[in-house]
Amino acid sequence: MPFIRDPLWNNIRIDGPFLRLADTPVVQRLRYVRQLGLAHLVYPGATHSRFEHALGAFHLANRTLARLDDAGMLDRMAPDEPEVVAAAALLHDIGHYPFSHALEEIGVLHHEAVAEPMITGGVVADILRNEIADDAPERIYALMRGESDSPLQGLISGSLDLDKTDYLKRDALMCGVPYGEIDVDRLLHALVVVVDPHLGHATIGVLEKALSALESLLFAKYQMYRNVYWHHAVRSPTAMYKRMVDDALRAGALDASELVAHTDEGLLHAMRERAPSALLEAILSRRLYKRAMECPAAELDGVDLEWIAEDRERSRRAEDAMAAHVGLRPGEVLIDYPQKEQMLGLDIPVLTRDGRVERLTSDGMAGAINLPMLADQLYRSARWLRVFTAERVAIPKDEVLRLLED
Repeated sequence: MPFIRDPLWNNIRIDGPFLRLADTPVVQRLRYVRQLGLAHLVYPGATHSRFEHALGAFHLANRTLARLDDAGMLDRMAPDEPEVVAAAALLHDIGHYPFSHALEEIGVLHHEAVAEPMITGGVVADILRNEIADDAPERIYALMRGESDSPLQGLISGSLDLDKTDYLKRDALMCGVPYGEIDVDRLLHALVVVVDPHLGHATIGVLEKALSALESLLFAKYQMYRNVYWHHAVRSPTAMYKRMVDDALRAGALDASELVAHTDEGLLHAMRERAPSALLEAILSRRLYKRAMECPAAELDGVDLEWIAEDRERSRRAEDAMAAHVGLRPGEVLIDYPQKEQMLGLDIPVLTRDGRVERLTSDGMAGAINLPMLADQLYRSARWLRVFTAERVAIPKDEVLRLLED
């Protein structure tokens, strides 16, 4: 029986169609796409790949499916549903661009949309149709998009999906930080299939007695976003990389359709050959842009800045106007305001001790921390507006906000 040695979960068993899926070119490419993008410039151990994470999510899916099966919770589902869900866990990241999520912030297609032709066509689709089910590709893609009517949808996309459980633990381990502690065993053993009274159909829920494990997940996500994913020295090269690729796309040196075919190093090589730039050399030599201003989102109530993450044209104009204002060239001032509204979102049914099903909403639950309300407060604490500059300058907060409003 084939096993893969893994630094987080020890032995990961993979065989049959899943082994053949893992050996396809689109999945093997993930070996050369770093899980955390440019975070290795801050945390040198963060060179782990999307491939390792995909295997980890697949492993957790199999553990969870086995426990649900033992409890009789899969009895009323299609016999091939567990295999479809396991395959979705393995394939959920195949559409990622080089350096992972960063390029989605410049307006290219989301990685899930990019994955559709990879899953519904080609060698991956052939394996899925021939060895799992004829409609497996379409069902898997629906799971990835969060649009499936499967009771197991929540294992692939949702507040408690297995993707988050693996990446929080794995990223913390590889970065060497103590922030990703999650009571994984308790969390997985607390997952149940319940009929959600609000939705009117079966879905993944959690036992009330495991709310403490939910709390550990929430705080782990907060700590990882605050100290790793949105660390200023991670966001600086991320902003530089986004501007560099955006410039190359606008100049016609790169085409958006080719991005997903590249690995991390492949894209950097293409950039050096076709679109050499000061930004590229600065990233390669770790000459990171400096903070000229930073302000937590909690201090920006009433100021509409969501367009920074949503409107790339306006963001570029604002960056270049700010650069001219402080005597720098276009591209030497970068604005960063990361957006991930569902980062700490919690919306999940809870099976109470007396057998009722209640949805954990913004109103909270009696006798427990108001997790959804806390999640919103933590999101605002982890999120910062920053201005990065090629040369060390200071720009007052009020001046930045005035320039952004112009």
